[in-house]
Order: sequence, then structure tokens, then C-alpha cells
Amino acid sequence: MVTGYQPTQRTTPTRYRERARYDRETVHRILDEALICHLGYLGNGRPVVLPTTHVRVGETLYLHGSTGSGPVLAAGAAPAGLPVCVTVTLVDGLVLARSAMHHSVNFRSVVVLGAARVVDDAAEKLRALVGLLDHIAPGRAADCRAPNPRELAATGVLALDLVEVSAKVRSGGPVDDPDDCALPHWAGVVPLSVTAGPPVPAGDLDPRTPVPPYLSGRSA
Repeated sequence: MVTGYQPTQRTTPTRYRERARYDRETVHRILDEALICHLGYLGNGRPVVLPTTHVRVGETLYLHGSTGSGPVLAAGAAPAGLPVCVTVTLVDGLVLARSAMHHSVNFRSVVVLGAARVVDDAAEKLRALVGLLDHIAPGRAADCRAPNPRELAATGVLALDLVEVSAKVRSGGPVDDPDDCALPHWAGVVPLSVTAGPPVPAGDLDPRTPVPPYLSGRSA
């Protein structure tokens, strides 16, 4: 059984190769934790990078869009799929060193390369949209009105197979030169994390509507 992605020339870092990861567990965990991805493609001959939401379903990454958006239109016009680069990044901390040169950031990132296709099958599209909702808040898809035919027609979904994939991880403290360790400057890591606050109800929400259990347990 293959447990990792096969490295390619495009997914092999030119610097800090020891930070590269190709195992599915690491890649999946990062993709599943990240709430936003960035989709890069060539649009009208120029590079374009757009933020959007995503969800991983098995070995397929689904990207949300609209039927009139640039990448969805471009993918629809590409018989072999639209060449894309999708990235996600989680920032875990600020790394402060004694020297300016060795400051860094602790992070976990994933790069996915491949050809994205437009999801035309109605059942697959609906499964992807359910997954996108549950990625934002697990359980949400069953706790809202399902999209009607007009809304489904206006929503675009791209699918990208997870084949050419790599992760990169930086962790730990600063790596100062030995000669700098005696300098009188603070050095270390400032941890960073994304935390959910208490849910804020909509202004027109019936006050009798309770906070659903899948939200009440998310706030710190």
C-alpha cells in the first residue's frame, strides 16, 4: 500500500529539502485544518492567484467558485483541465533570532499541482458543496437550507486530484550562529494560533434559536 506521494522535480524544494513531507497523513492534516487556500493559474496570459475555500474528500481537493469566475471558465474551456497550483499555509509561530538573518516563521504548508476540472455531475457537485460547508463547521450542511437549482447553477466547483503534492514544515526555535548566542537580544518563539470566539447571532435571528452544539463547543 502506497502511504505517500511520489516526489517530482516540481514538488522537491530547492532549499531546506529536509523540511519537505510527502506522507499522506501530514498532507491531509494540513489541508483539513486550513480554512482558506490560494489557487494560482494563468488567466488571459497572466498569472492570477485567488483565495477561496476548499475541502478534501479522499484524494480529491474541491475548490469553491462561481460559474462566471475566471478559473471555472478557464477550466471549462480546457479539455485536459486547467493547469493550477493550489497552496495552503498554517502559521504556527514567529521565530525571533538574535540576528536579523535568522528570523523565521514556524509554518505548515501544502502545494498541490495538477489539472483542475469543472465538476459537472450534479451528485458530485452536491457532495462537494456539502463537504465545503462541513469543512467550515462540521454538521452545518445538515443545519441549513440546501441550495436550490438556481443556486446550484450559479455555483462553480473545481476538482483537483491529489497526485503531485508536497508539504513543507518548519518547527522549533531560532538557529543562531554560535558567535551570536552571547548577544543581549531576546530569542525564542511567539506561538500563534487561530481560535474561535463565542458565536455572534445575526441581528435578525429569532432570540429563541439556540446555538447549535457543533458551534457551542468551538469557542476557546
